[in-house]
Amino acid sequence: MSLTEDDLRAAIARELPGVRADLERLVRIPGVAFDGFDHSHVERSAEAVAELLRGCGLEVQIVRAGGGQPAVIGRKPAPPGAPTVLLYAHHDVQPAGDPALWTSEPFEPVERDGRLYGRGAADDKAGVMAHVAALRAFGDELPVGVVLFIEGEEEYGSDSLDELVQTHRELLRSDVIVIADSGNWDIGVPALTTSLRGLVNCFVEVSTLHSAVHSGMFGGPVPDAITVLSRLITTLHDDNGEVVVDGLIGREGASVDYPEDRFRHEAGVLDGVKLIGNGRLTDRIWTKPSIAVLGIDAPGTHGAPNALVPKAKAKLSVRLAPGDDASSAYAAIRAHLEKYVPWGAHVEVTLESGGAPCVIDATGPAYDAARAAFTTAWDGVAPVDMGVGGSIPFIATFQELFPQAAILVTGVEDPYAGAHGPNESLHLGEFARVCLAEALLLSNVAELGR
Repeated sequence: MSLTEDDLRAAIARELPGVRADLERLVRIPGVAFDGFDHSHVERSAEAVAELLRGCGLEVQIVRAGGGQPAVIGRKPAPPGAPTVLLYAHHDVQPAGDPALWTSEPFEPVERDGRLYGRGAADDKAGVMAHVAALRAFGDELPVGVVLFIEGEEEYGSDSLDELVQTHRELLRSDVIVIADSGNWDIGVPALTTSLRGLVNCFVEVSTLHSAVHSGMFGGPVPDAITVLSRLITTLHDDNGEVVVDGLIGREGASVDYPEDRFRHEAGVLDGVKLIGNGRLTDRIWTKPSIAVLGIDAPGTHGAPNALVPKAKAKLSVRLAPGDDASSAYAAIRAHLEKYVPWGAHVEVTLESGGAPCVIDATGPAYDAARAAFTTAWDGVAPVDMGVGGSIPFIATFQELFPQAAILVTGVEDPYAGAHGPNESLHLGEFARVCLAEALLLSNVAELGR
C-alpha cells in the first residue's frame, strides 16, 4: 500500500528533528576540497554521509577517481516495474574565508530567527539531508529505486566527476535525475532551474620590462604593467558595463523579471552604485555573458617601492550564456585580449578551467510530477521556471551520458542563503518544504511507472 500525501506530511514532520540533528553534525565537519586544506575532513565527511545512507537501507560504497576527493554512492533497487531516481548532492564545502566576517563560528551550526547558520548549512549539506529525509519518510515502503550520488569536490571544480560517472555509469543509470544544488525563487516560492550559465576561468599576464626600474628615471616613456593591465581589462566592457567581446553569445527572453530593489538588497549593493549592462536583470544574470576580475597579482600598496612594475597578472571569471561553448568562448576571450593589449606590451593568456552552460527542456511527465509535488509542498504555490547565473558544468555530462533521463535541478537555497559568503544560512521552514517536496516527487514518479 502506497503512502498518501497525509502519510508523507506526517512522516516528514516526524523525521525532521533527527534530520536537522544529522545536518548539524555534517556542518561541523570542515570538508574543504581546495588545495592547502586538511583533506582528512573531506574523508570524515564522506564516511558520515555513507553512514547516513546505510541507515536508510542502501548498499553504499565510497569511490574516487584520478586522485580526487571521495564521493559516496548508495543504491536501493527498484520494486518490479518501478522507475529509478538518481539523487545528487555534494558533501564538500567552500572555505569559510575570514572568520572575523562571521557572526558565529563557521563550522558550529547556530539557529537565529528561523535560519541555521554555518558553512555548508545550505550549500549543499542540506541537499544531502533533503534526500535522506525523503528516504526516511518512506522507510521500507520506498516506491522507486534510488541511487544517491554525493560528490566530494563540487566546490573545487568537480575535476574527477566525469571519470567517476563514466566508471560507475551502469550503477548510476536512472530514469529521473534530481540535482539538489540550486535554489528557489523566493521564500515561499519554489522553483525548477531550467538554465545555467557556463564558465571560463582564465589568467591574463602582461609584461613590459625585464625587471623593475626606477619610476623617476624611466617613468613617462615606459609603461608599467599595472597600467597596461588596467587599460586592457577596461576593453572587456563598454561604458555601460555591457560585455563587448566578439564571439561570446548572449540573448534575451527570460520568463520573469527581478525587481531591482530586491536584487540590490540581496546582492548587498552599496547606495549610489549603479547596476551595469542592458536589459532585464534576469537576462543579465541568466542569459547573457558576464566578466569579472577575481584577483590581481601585483605589488601590494604597503611597502611598494618607487619602481615601475614589470609584470602584472589578473584572474578573469567569464560566465557564458546558455547556448555558448566553453572552448570557443575561451578562444574569443584570448583573441580579444591579444588584440587590445595596449602599447605593444607582451600578453599571455592561460586557461584555468571551463564548463559548459546548460539548458533543460522542462516538459514531460517527470517535470509535471515535480511541479505537482512542489505546488503541494508549498501549499498551492506553483514553482517558477528560473535560470541561474552560476554554473553546474557537470549537468552537461549527465545529459550526454543519460540522454533518456529527465533532469530536475532543484535546491534548498533562497535569495538570503549567502552561499559561498560569510554567514551562510538555511531557512528551516523552506527546508521542511523541500524535504516534503522530494518525498512527494518520489511518490509521483512511482506513479509514472504504473
